[in-house]
Amino acid sequence: MRRLLFVAGAALIAMAAFWPWLRQLPFGRLPGDVVIDRPGLKVYFPWVTMLFVSVVGSLLLKLLRR
Repeated sequence: MRRLLFVAGAALIAMAAFWPWLRQLPFGRLPGDVVIDRPGLKVYFPWVTMLFVSVVGSLLLKLLRR
């Protein structure tokens, strides 16, 4: 458990350090993400982004457990 928390913390620190470059990636604006933009209301549903992050995370965890 300590190792998992250490790796998660290190990943968050790395993402914070590289945020100016990571922000330019198309994640969060993938085709299939729903944006409702009306005057006074903006609703965002990142369906495809969540699916992509879930698949990549599952694959990484599967590889790390071996």
